[in-house]
Amino acid sequence: MHGSKNTTSYTRKSVEGILRLPDCRATHTVVLADGDYPVASAESALLASAARVVCCDGAADRYVAAGGEPEAIIGDLDSISDAVRERYADRLYHDTDQETNDLTKAVTFCAEQGYGGDIIILGATGKREDHTIGNISLLATYNGMTGIEGRVRMVTAHGVIDHITGDTEFESQPGQQVTILCLDPATHITTHRLRYPLHRANLRAWWMGTLNESLDDTFCIGTDGDTFVYRLY
Repeated sequence: MHGSKNTTSYTRKSVEGILRLPDCRATHTVVLADGDYPVASAESALLASAARVVCCDGAADRYVAAGGEPEAIIGDLDSISDAVRERYADRLYHDTDQETNDLTKAVTFCAEQGYGGDIIILGATGKREDHTIGNISLLATYNGMTGIEGRVRMVTAHGVIDHITGDTEFESQPGQQVTILCLDPATHITTHRLRYPLHRANLRAWWMGTLNESLDDTFCIGTDGDTFVYRLY
């Protein structure tokens, strides 16, 4: 699927529509990973309005330096400064398990604490592409995890990534760029209100699902497998 490059600039109204930001403002939890620190407007708004922020190891240093107060700091704790380690000693959760990464440790912590609302992952992209790909794929593990009541989604400087496994309607705006990626190439995809419609199509390679475009204020995607949907702001 190919379309023209989206030249629509970021507006707060568009992000509020995509994320339903006013509805989640008092209840969502941010998990702050140690990739590129969130500085874009959408990321900053979500970080500032979070009910709580759980930091992955070294992300705590930048968050505290920016004036933030972490609810918890999770990981093997080899990347935080001595000053942050001492100041927040009562909020450190040391986990040396090498079979999982700090992002998963933080999301699991949120599930165990029973935090209500959505979990928004920030700072999970940038720095290293292998970490970025791995972090995105983990959304398939997090959604449906016992203890998580809302949705787990990833927000970047450029867009929003959701994981779905069935029929899902998305908030959007006409002209918004949409990409669909499937873990299993045998997955069937059906779309409604996208410029390049699909009916039980198999996206055998990831590039085949890029650069579609929304035609309305909402669009629908039906899938019978693990699927990632990226919406550009």
